[in-house]
Amino acid sequence: MAIDALEQTEKFQNFFETHYTSELHEISSKGKRSLTVDFFELSKFDVGLSEELLEDPDETVRASEAAVELLGFKARVRFKNFPDSQHIFIRNIRKNHISKFIAIQGIIRQSSDVRPEAVYATYECPSCGGKLKILQTDTKLREPSRCSCGRKGHFKMLSKDLVDVQRLVIEEAPQTLDGGAQPKRLSVFLREDLVEPIMEKRTTPGTNVKITGVLREIPIPHKLGGIMTRFELSMDSNHIEPVEEDFSDIIINQEEVDKIKKLAKSKRVYEMLINSIAPSIYGNENVKLALGLQMLGGVKKKKKDGTMIRGDMHILLVGDPGVAKSQMVTFISKVAPKARYVAGRGASGAGLTATVVKDDFLRGWALEAGAMVLADKGVLCLDEMDKMSVEDTSALHEAMEQQQISIAKANVQATLRAETSILAAANPKFGRFDPFAHIGKQINLPPALINRFDLIFVLRDLPSKDVDSKIAKHMLMNQSDNGVESELDPRLLRKWIAYAKQNIHPKLTDEAKTVIENFYVNLRNAGPQDEALKAIPITPRQLEAIIRLAEASAKLKLADKVTKQDAEKAIKLQIACMEQIGIDPETGKMDIDRITTGVPSSERGRIVSVREIIFELSDGKKTIPVEEIMEEAEKKGIPRHKVDESIEKLKRSGDIYEPKKGFIEKI
Repeated sequence: MAIDALEQTEKFQNFFETHYTSELHEISSKGKRSLTVDFFELSKFDVGLSEELLEDPDETVRASEAAVELLGFKARVRFKNFPDSQHIFIRNIRKNHISKFIAIQGIIRQSSDVRPEAVYATYECPSCGGKLKILQTDTKLREPSRCSCGRKGHFKMLSKDLVDVQRLVIEEAPQTLDGGAQPKRLSVFLREDLVEPIMEKRTTPGTNVKITGVLREIPIPHKLGGIMTRFELSMDSNHIEPVEEDFSDIIINQEEVDKIKKLAKSKRVYEMLINSIAPSIYGNENVKLALGLQMLGGVKKKKKDGTMIRGDMHILLVGDPGVAKSQMVTFISKVAPKARYVAGRGASGAGLTATVVKDDFLRGWALEAGAMVLADKGVLCLDEMDKMSVEDTSALHEAMEQQQISIAKANVQATLRAETSILAAANPKFGRFDPFAHIGKQINLPPALINRFDLIFVLRDLPSKDVDSKIAKHMLMNQSDNGVESELDPRLLRKWIAYAKQNIHPKLTDEAKTVIENFYVNLRNAGPQDEALKAIPITPRQLEAIIRLAEASAKLKLADKVTKQDAEKAIKLQIACMEQIGIDPETGKMDIDRITTGVPSSERGRIVSVREIIFELSDGKKTIPVEEIMEEAEKKGIPRHKVDESIEKLKRSGDIYEPKKGFIEKI
């Protein structure tokens, strides 16, 4: 049985006086514009009133705001914490939900500019001078139909009551979808205090939010006039709050904090982390440790001149088919706070970064976030990276180093934050990894992009009786009902990571600085110093990666200082990666140019020598026989097949050309 408006107002007045006295006083003392009410408290106070709120939200909310006014305050009333029956998936919204109070959850995909909207318009009657205040409920401004004096039409508008309005497009979160399902979207309108600048963090594209509000039907104009029989749906928001997804939003109780602190002091802390990451996969200890440290991340540093040094780490897994790369990537996408999973051809440049789309409702342009923005302060898990086109991967350059995405399209110029760690996996072009070929050519990625990864792991499937036996036993054990148990519960691991990221910001000790400095200087200056083109084994980029790894190692132990042991652990991981991809097979020395430029220093030195021979021989004659170049090169110790390779590379770079077979000419 429906309760009349007066009775509703009285009941709300009693409810606010008994439960929300201090909150009401905060409205006047702190200048708040809204009062947030817990639905469960209301249902405990009066079940009938709470049911009335769900069935007839417009009238009931109006009664609650009238009650606040009668108590001497002026504020909107916002309701949160609805029962599970009112939590509706966007894909399950139907006609019977229209004009009802419901709660939805999803990710903000689009966010429009804030614009004013008229809620009331005051008109004057030219005949009698009477004033008429009309409530605006439609998209078209409504005038009075007639005045009490009998006049119809041609009224003069005196004023409008405007409120700020913003339109969001909410998309279902990927974790709520069945396999292969397309995420559905819903337009949500925010008004008044919900669009204040302080709320901006909650309405940034990429934020996971829970929204309560009233579902509305929107008439669609027909191109021939009138309106269509089909209606669009939207939601008038009553309350919006971020969901605990970002590490800074995860709530950890005191019991869990005590447990995490106890575990962090254990001597087996690294072993526990390794055993808790993808426990169904045997071995790969270095990779699992690196993935754990990536989730923790280093310390972000902001300099006085405004420049930033990122704390997020990027890891690339390259390797043979069937070595469980995708399984590890998928595991991290489920455990890491605020992670997004994207695969291969399913990702475009705009889908990864951001794009600008036309906003039909507010007649303008709206910004739509891509996967990197949606995973801000989290991890972007990018599987099958080798299947992406060069145009699409080029969008990642700015996002990986500067940690922002710049958009300049239509009339929208914006910079979106993308403080995201990237975990990527790629398969070599010809099936199996070739340790003698350059990594960039095998996975179709430019050297400049590969160089932005802090760690690159090569996972190879090499036959070994002992290892194969252990893998087989591990996989067979995993087939049982219980499977291989994780040492730490994934939820506790997630909270451990969140607690460390929220509270621990370690600084390098002098001991750790000395260890890292000595390693860097000694490695760069190892070997003879008089070589013309000396191999560069390590660059400042790898040095930064070591610092980030050492900081993450300290975070794992909840320490506020990076010790010598942390630095040594980081160096060990960096060497393990560089030995797999940074060794020049020709010289046996570590050469970072194999990754950064694709041309090792030994090859570059050979090309320079062959070019010098050609330039010397061309002195006084135009064309030079290839045989003559071969003879001169052999005197310098360069084999004939290597001379052929160098000549081909010089032809491709435009230094020389071949006017006729067997002869070379300088350009």
